[in-house]
Amino acid sequence: MPGLVRPVADERDALLSYLAQQRHVLRVAAYGLTDEQARSTPTRSILSVGGLLKHVTHTESSWVDTILQLPAGGSDTYAESFRMRAEESLGELLDRYAAVARRTEDVVAAVDDLGRPVPVPRGVPWFPPGIEAWSVRWVLLHLVEETARHAGHADILRENIDGATAFPLLAAAEDWPATPWMQPWTPAGASS
Repeated sequence: MPGLVRPVADERDALLSYLAQQRHVLRVAAYGLTDEQARSTPTRSILSVGGLLKHVTHTESSWVDTILQLPAGGSDTYAESFRMRAEESLGELLDRYAAVARRTEDVVAAVDDLGRPVPVPRGVPWFPPGIEAWSVRWVLLHLVEETARHAGHADILRENIDGATAFPLLAAAEDWPATPWMQPWTPAGASS
């Protein structure tokens, strides 16, 4: 996937394409990391690149359950959804995230009207009071927002792990040619 979203055909295509782009840049923040690096918390917070991948996977899946009016799934608490456990691998987290992305796209493809109401779950303190429903459109916009927020967090964490930044990582992950102004990321100690 290139560094920018391709031209879009319509609203549904735009929402899904922008969500896919934000998922992609979040995944790219994990490019080349070991499980130990993905689990590391290089700043003062509890955040890790692997934990962020786990959290956005949990969050996106929960929102799709909400669209489908299914009970909230998963046994992880909110705080636990941010932690990559010792028995979890980065590859497994990335695979789960890809499966959730496919499910989201399948569910949204089956929705005939993006304005369809999505009832607001009760008892969640950060949900605004007095609102009965959002729309599928609102949920998709929220997923773009949530994923972009955490992609930015992942960029900061990655830079703290090994100095890698977004565009050199994209260049390496997508095999862009080296230019005088953009060198693809290479692991420390690797020859170019």
